Amino acid sequence: MSSENAGASLIRWRSARVTAIGKSWRGAIELDVRVRGRFGQDDTCVRALAYPALVGTPDVGDELLVNTTALDLGLGTGGYAIVIANVTRLPADRDGAGHLVKMRYSPLQATVLGVDEQDSPHHEAIASCDSVDGMPVVVADLHSAVPAILAGIHADRPSAKVAYIWSDGGALPAWFSRSVADLSEVLTGTITVGQAVGGDLEAVTVHSGLIAARVVLGADIAIVAQGPGNLGTGTPWGFSGVAAGEAVNAAYAVGGRPVAALRISDADPRGRHVGVSHHATTAFFKVGLVPLDVPLPDRLPEELDQAVRRDLTSAPERAAITNVDVAGLDEALRACPVRLSTMGRGLDEDYAYFLVNAAAGRHAARLLP
Repeated sequence: MSSENAGASLIRWRSARVTAIGKSWRGAIELDVRVRGRFGQDDTCVRALAYPALVGTPDVGDELLVNTTALDLGLGTGGYAIVIANVTRLPADRDGAGHLVKMRYSPLQATVLGVDEQDSPHHEAIASCDSVDGMPVVVADLHSAVPAILAGIHADRPSAKVAYIWSDGGALPAWFSRSVADLSEVLTGTITVGQAVGGDLEAVTVHSGLIAARVVLGADIAIVAQGPGNLGTGTPWGFSGVAAGEAVNAAYAVGGRPVAALRISDADPRGRHVGVSHHATTAFFKVGLVPLDVPLPDRLPEELDQAVRRDLTSAPERAAITNVDVAGLDEALRACPVRLSTMGRGLDEDYAYFLVNAAAGRHAARLLP
């Protein structure tokens, strides 16, 4: 680091005062805060997000430290400053077992009880499980796919128990997602794995998360996807969704049936994501090295369908491309309890994207006995 940057922080730390308490959902509270200007700049009023499990519950008038880095840069935080600490009142220490550390060695590393660790009441069951017995595992590279996959599953099997494995390629706190909070009544549970935190259960890896989904939650089907905030660089390998390929391998390793939820679009302005996104072909066909099902809707617009089929001509033989009838899926998507949105586009603005995810869900449901 050059001498002129010595001591400079990679985080934009700011002081702020809470001016109002906004909406809340499971694990998160919206705040209105006044951020103090620096070096003669004016104060600014912004929205902030606090995770009570990490920083306690703020109140009006509390002095905070907030992180405005992604907000200032216009990145994908949903337009929030993130609360780092409440200077006015420190939260109480949490009592209880658990030595699984998430967000390790960061300023906000948190200790939780892992479902797979020795202190867990489920440790023995997970340690003795060597297979999830062919459980369908639907893997997607974007968080926005999860509600559509779930809609496709429940269109045919409304009583199917579905667990969501939240991997750590995007947002680490599961509390950030309002859609997961709103889906809590139709999801059997959310399991945060790796460095992600805040699920109904915590696990060390996707592998042990899938086993926990089966033996602890009794799931019939699992969905694996990163949290919101996919990171991409416009390079062949530099995107966080590449982990979808590793998730396919993990599902196969623990005896699951991997199902690829392709990323398809005819509305994305970026050419590399039109037809079948290169993110999907890289993750599922180059990183993923095991047999997997690749469901496709049987009715796509003709031009898009031709582009998709063309993009899949290089798929390896281990990828079983399967046509799925879409009768009833439109109704299932429109009845979804959360608003469907991907990259700011709603259901009708990027219909094919949501339809292919619902088709993947339907295919997984039809694999059940």
